[in-house]
Amino acid sequence: MRAFSTIYEEALFRLGSDTVLKSKLPKPDTPNVLRKKTDAYYLDLMSRRIFRAGLKHSMVDAKWPAFEEVFHHFDIARVSQMSDDELQALMQDRRIIRHWGKLKAVRGNALAISSLNDEGKAMGDYLAEWPTDRIVLLWQELKDRFTQLGGNSGPYFLRMAGKDTFLLTDFVQKALIKWGAVKGKVSGKKTLLHVQDVMNQWSEESGRPLCQVSMILALSVD
Repeated sequence: MRAFSTIYEEALFRLGSDTVLKSKLPKPDTPNVLRKKTDAYYLDLMSRRIFRAGLKHSMVDAKWPAFEEVFHHFDIARVSQMSDDELQALMQDRRIIRHWGKLKAVRGNALAISSLNDEGKAMGDYLAEWPTDRIVLLWQELKDRFTQLGGNSGPYFLRMAGKDTFLLTDFVQKALIKWGAVKGKVSGKKTLLHVQDVMNQWSEESGRPLCQVSMILALSVD
């Protein structure tokens, strides 16, 4: 496995300047900032990620004001109480994307956040307290606790929310193979935990958060 300094130099060579490279690097929020965001904010982001999956993001974003309206600005208590009839009525609303499973997921995830509240935590507390050196276990938690946040949706939601995480895009996986971290496509819990350890090592070596490590990896390959 290569030193991260080598990977950084390759990404720098491909982009041509340190300024351009730095402009592409995401910045995670601090735990305090994560805690200050409302549950409605997180349900909004979570829902947007779910509806974006498999669709053009700009198309989903253009429709999002209508989603905010029909889902009561993602107020947790109100969305949790939406009846099947209310959700079914949304299937006739041409302003939004009429996907029954995803519409139900909004209510389901409002209920999941409400359950967190019953445990004495806001969604921001839940995210802020999770250690980034075991972020892949949070991916699994999101899949198990929430609706339609499996696969890449959980990590992408975390990135949107400002929680530090790496992503396993095709470019990142290609880079992991190129730089000797894995031998093939990442699959299975054992390999995922190995990748977490590798990312932790590169993060410690470089002094960079996981989100920047994975972006630099992606930029180091064609």
